[in-house]
Amino acid sequence: MFKKLMLAVATLIATMGFAFAQVDVNKADQAALDSVKGLGPAKTKAILDERNKNGEFKDWADLEKRVKGIGAKSAAKLSEAGLQVNGKALDGAAAKPAADKAAKADKAGKAEAKADAKADAKADMKADKAEKAAKPADMKAADAGKAADAKKDPAKK
Repeated sequence: MFKKLMLAVATLIATMGFAFAQVDVNKADQAALDSVKGLGPAKTKAILDERNKNGEFKDWADLEKRVKGIGAKSAAKLSEAGLQVNGKALDGAAAKPAADKAAKADKAGKAEAKADAKADAKADMKADKAEKAAKPADMKAADAGKAADAKKDPAKK
């Protein structure tokens, strides 16, 4: 159980690093842009092609205007996911505070630990039941052995 808990904590820490990374659309390569939730390979390619063809994006409005498929709604979601233009998030986009993300991650970790503890308790209960069920069978076998011995040698009664 301890190994599972440590694995969960390590995974949580590793994913938190990815969740809080800020990616600037003018400086990022394909891999960095692909890491932003909401950007797939096609959209990433469109962004890179437009940036290489016509230069860096001036602001969010310029990005929305030049890249087909990025509108106001998707720009807001991308900004929330960590995408920036010239180091700035979209004005008016509800940036999720890191504390909220950390609290959700902590809550998920606690829920997983609780589920692991429940599963361990169930396994312990099953093992106890199996052990108790095995004892009467062992006793019956011992009694049967004594009875067989008694039949062979009536003097041992």
